[in-house]
Amino acid sequence: MPIRILDGQVVARIAAGEVVERPASVVKELLDNAIDAGAANIRVETREGGLRLIRVTDDGCGIPAAEVELAFQHHATSKISSAEDLHNVRSLGFRGEALHAIAAVAQITMITKIADDEAATVVHLVNGQVVKRGRRGAPDGTAVSVENLFATVPARLKFLKSVGSETGRISDVVTQYALAHPAIKLTLICDGRLVFQSGGSGSLHDVLVRVFGAETAAAMIEIADEGTTTTDITVSGYISQPSVTRSTRAYMSFFVNGRWVQNRMLGYAVEEAYHTLLQVGRHPLAVLHINLPPDQVDVNVHPAKSEVRFLREREVFAAVQKAVRAALTASAGIPLAATYPHAGVSGPARFPAAPPQPNSMPQQAALEVFRSPQPARHGQTSGLAAAPVVAADTSAGKLPPLRILGQVAQTYIIAESPEGLYLIDQHSAHERIIYERLMAEYSRHAVSVQGLLDPLSLDLTPRQAIVVQRHLEQLHEMGFQIELFGANTILVRAVPALLPKHAITQSLRAILDDMIDETGGPESWQEALIVSITCHSAVRAGQSLSHDEMRELIMQLEQTTLPRTCPHGRPTMILLSQAQLEHEFGRR
Repeated sequence: MPIRILDGQVVARIAAGEVVERPASVVKELLDNAIDAGAANIRVETREGGLRLIRVTDDGCGIPAAEVELAFQHHATSKISSAEDLHNVRSLGFRGEALHAIAAVAQITMITKIADDEAATVVHLVNGQVVKRGRRGAPDGTAVSVENLFATVPARLKFLKSVGSETGRISDVVTQYALAHPAIKLTLICDGRLVFQSGGSGSLHDVLVRVFGAETAAAMIEIADEGTTTTDITVSGYISQPSVTRSTRAYMSFFVNGRWVQNRMLGYAVEEAYHTLLQVGRHPLAVLHINLPPDQVDVNVHPAKSEVRFLREREVFAAVQKAVRAALTASAGIPLAATYPHAGVSGPARFPAAPPQPNSMPQQAALEVFRSPQPARHGQTSGLAAAPVVAADTSAGKLPPLRILGQVAQTYIIAESPEGLYLIDQHSAHERIIYERLMAEYSRHAVSVQGLLDPLSLDLTPRQAIVVQRHLEQLHEMGFQIELFGANTILVRAVPALLPKHAITQSLRAILDDMIDETGGPESWQEALIVSITCHSAVRAGQSLSHDEMRELIMQLEQTTLPRTCPHGRPTMILLSQAQLEHEFGRR
């Protein structure tokens, strides 16, 4: 095939692939334009995850009638005029690519009016070409409607996720922009339902309440500009108390000069400030605004403008770490919020009794559901403590007889067998026990539940609320009795009996976070839900267990069908054989 210059329409679609990855990308670009136009109120409407419709309406300055068609040309912008301007970018957009890229893969209608015009200009574009132009009455500002996104690029549609997942990504973008610009009132409506609305009061804490809920926002620590300045770098925002954590880093948001960015260095700086304050696998919440001179940060390094490079990276790292650590130190004298106790830190370990099995231990030897072993009275011997060896039935080739020796790092149980030394991961082992019990209960449509004496009112993030609304029936099948109570608030009346009583709120939030991007069919979604419940119900790494609790866990692990792996596929145990030990000590 000879070398040739590609057709302009093909070039436009290739370029659009870098800028418009999914519906959320369109929302982001249009929000950039609305904020750069000085809007105080922005309304985002979507249908069918943004594929059918995305409409962004603002009350900004608008576009002059003579420049509307020009705005859709490639690299047409009012924000920079020379190469030197790239070193001092103060706006969110600057490349002049967004409208051109969106028009190449969707149908667009724009209605825009500046204050001096008597009527608004209306243009309609198909395949990047203006097919209709007119005038009509409209308020000052701009409304951009994007319809049938990717209809002309069916290959791109195959790589998108479910409508719920795409809606969730759009919600993420809108809430992040609300956190970045608390003085702007942002409204998100999905399929006719109000999903999110910020107040536009200028208070970042008010936005935190709407994004994370009142309880979480109340447990956040403010970082003020005062005293956090290193040269000309300032850090402000909010971080969570060490007792308020999440299982992912998704709750850390960073804004550089008002721009929402993804930057591993900033996340590392925050977590370094929490050093020794958090357990392994737990991450803080953070909403941080970093401000520095525009010529000290390069924003032109990523097609979506979501990544930046700092000229003085070490100074930025130090400023963020110092500000976060100072805020944590200043609040150290205040009792930490007990609303979300950390699973595995407070409260005794609890192992639900395994279902009766043939040739298994007597039922009275197993612990009852959510009941810790009672200590033996002085002068008496506990029935559990009387047997130093867990006498497992090895006829099925599962586990050999094990004698509990102790616990390492409050994470691994050490047990001796005729084969050698076993190291058992207490969290993975407990996951296997709970998973098989929960699957058995689910297959019998008899999942055990624990009712709450007082309904638990829980404020969710918009994406968590979408998960509940779309999968309310499946959650009910797993023992969650939930009622919708407002846009992003739910009432929880019952939860699965296996869920730790002392960490219901934290566990439920973590389960919903796990399920946000789960896109399989109903059966795979349900199984993923069971795995998530299992993970957040199991004893945690770092939790101290008594000798009796370790023995009970091993007894119940032996009764499972697949005791050597957890539901995630990780091993529950490793064996240091007698031969290995003799070799390491030079006896062979």
